[in-house]
Amino acid sequence: MTTISATTARDHEAAAGAGAGEPELSLRVAGKDAVAAGVVVLELAAPDGRALPAWSPGAHVDLVLGNGLTRQYSLCGDPRQNTVWRLGVLREADSRGGSAHVHDALHVGDEVRVRGPRNNFVLAAAPRYLFVAGGIGITPILPMLADAQRRGADWRLFYGGRTRGSMAFLDELAAYGDRVSVFPQDVSGPLDLDAILGTLADGTLVYCCGPEGLLDAVTRRAASWPPDTLRVERFRNRTPAEPARDAPFEVVCEQSGVTLLVEPGRTIVDAAEDAGIGVMYSCAEGTCGTCETPVLDGPVDHRDAYLTGEQRAAGDRMMICVSRGAGPRLVLDL
Repeated sequence: MTTISATTARDHEAAAGAGAGEPELSLRVAGKDAVAAGVVVLELAAPDGRALPAWSPGAHVDLVLGNGLTRQYSLCGDPRQNTVWRLGVLREADSRGGSAHVHDALHVGDEVRVRGPRNNFVLAAAPRYLFVAGGIGITPILPMLADAQRRGADWRLFYGGRTRGSMAFLDELAAYGDRVSVFPQDVSGPLDLDAILGTLADGTLVYCCGPEGLLDAVTRRAASWPPDTLRVERFRNRTPAEPARDAPFEVVCEQSGVTLLVEPGRTIVDAAEDAGIGVMYSCAEGTCGTCETPVLDGPVDHRDAYLTGEQRAAGDRMMICVSRGAGPRLVLDL
């Protein structure tokens, strides 16, 4: 079984006000630099220079943008540098406002609201790592490489992109020598996953981030691997299958003392907001983890791309922006 450990949902359209109630920081854009074709790096710092919340490799934050959109981006700096957060942002060809706003409207000296950090793409301890990155998927993996290096682990990175000019952080990666293999598609063709993933040494963990086609291809090859060998981070949720139960279901909100009726085609978030129950959410696609809610009773139709298979099987939490009741009644800690 493949473990889907987390997602960084870049450039999703989120409702204005989503995530209300979660603590926010007001940070200043301390730096903005182009690091590849269509990719900028933002450096964010507190206006007074104070230390920022701690984070670990694989973490992401929400940018709450001035146009009412919320976007999630991976932290790609050094966790030990606690006064600056660094984010890599690709200008998406199909941007619905998020990445275009970062590229065109955010300037050095501007302030931006930030939530987080959160991490469900944690670098677990292992003697060996194999990292596979496609395009902007290098961002959460970059700090993992430095961490693996400090741990003295055996590791390799295979990094693919459309062209060399579109691939960010190549200068930084060059410092690792032959541990890093770079494959611009216009020169080398696509990543040869059969060769890269064909034989894994015992104890190897595989971390992969990139476009859906790459993630799906790696996931298919991992089907016969030992459980939890593969950890992937998805930019976007897959198109969910049809609901397990196409009928209304009740949600008993234990804290609020309210029972909701969730009709087909509506979400638990929708029903909760209609009833005046404050809920936190951001991506609205089951990818960022903001709306994770404890399940006290009842079966869940998990439709997110955030929880691991083990977490889904436990049935004690769900993403209420997309997941539904698999039976007539759920009891949630809301």
